[in-house]
This record gives sequence, C-alpha cells and structure tokens, in this order.
Amino acid sequence: MSKVSKATASHQGFPGYVDTYEQEIGDWTVSLESNFIDMDQAPFFKGAPNDQCQANHLGYVLKGRFGVRRGDGVEEIFEAGDAFMIEPGHTPIVFAGCEFVAFTPTAEAKQQSAVMMPNIMKFAEEHGIDLSGQATASQSEVP
Repeated sequence: MSKVSKATASHQGFPGYVDTYEQEIGDWTVSLESNFIDMDQAPFFKGAPNDQCQANHLGYVLKGRFGVRRGDGVEEIFEAGDAFMIEPGHTPIVFAGCEFVAFTPTAEAKQQSAVMMPNIMKFAEEHGIDLSGQATASQSEVP
C-alpha cells in the first residue's frame, strides 16, 4: 500500500499563486494543491486540443472552492466537502484559500504538463515571477 503526503511528495512552488505537492502511485498522479489567488487558468492550456485540459480528474475539496469551465462554457464550482469528477475538455478556475486533492491518470497528467509548462514559464516571465530553484510542473502536472 502506498500513501501520499506533503512529506513524501514532490513540491512545486509558483510563489504567490499555488503550492502543489505531487506523487505518482501506480498509474495515478496524486496532487495536494493550495491556491493563494483567484485565477482563471485557461491561458495555461493554450496549445492543447480546444485549448482545454484533456485529462480526467477525481478529487475532493478540503477548503474553499474551485471550479472548471467546460467546453460548452458552463462553469461548475466545487466547495469544501465536495467530491468531484472532471472529464476532459475543461479549464480550471481557482480561488484564493482553496485546497483540494486530485487524482489524475499519470499518462494524462504528463500529456497536459507538456502543454502547460511553456505557458506557465511564459506567464512567470511576463509577471516577474522567479521560478529558479523551484520544482516545476514539467516534473508532473498542475491540474
């Protein structure tokens, strides 16, 4: 049996924006994520099919709320205490104070990471965010 905790998982910092701990278990990537600002993360998915996340996610909201915008434009908001299943064809919308746990098939997480990383690096550069010395989403996926 395997477990994931902040003590065992890889840490990825995006100072002032998000704190994520991730670890692969079998065919799944488990993410423990804390968000510090309200942010529509659609720009991070530019270049993916339909410019949307193409991964499946299962999870649970520990604190606050977060959501997704589906391909049809409908927004779904999940709040503390909600378990969720998100299908491909979405972009995340995060809110300050949100903490959640997400489970993503590792192969899908890696595909999305390949799309997201150049966009995250561009965003960091445009906003003067220093990511040197930080583990980044190229090592795994930020949902």
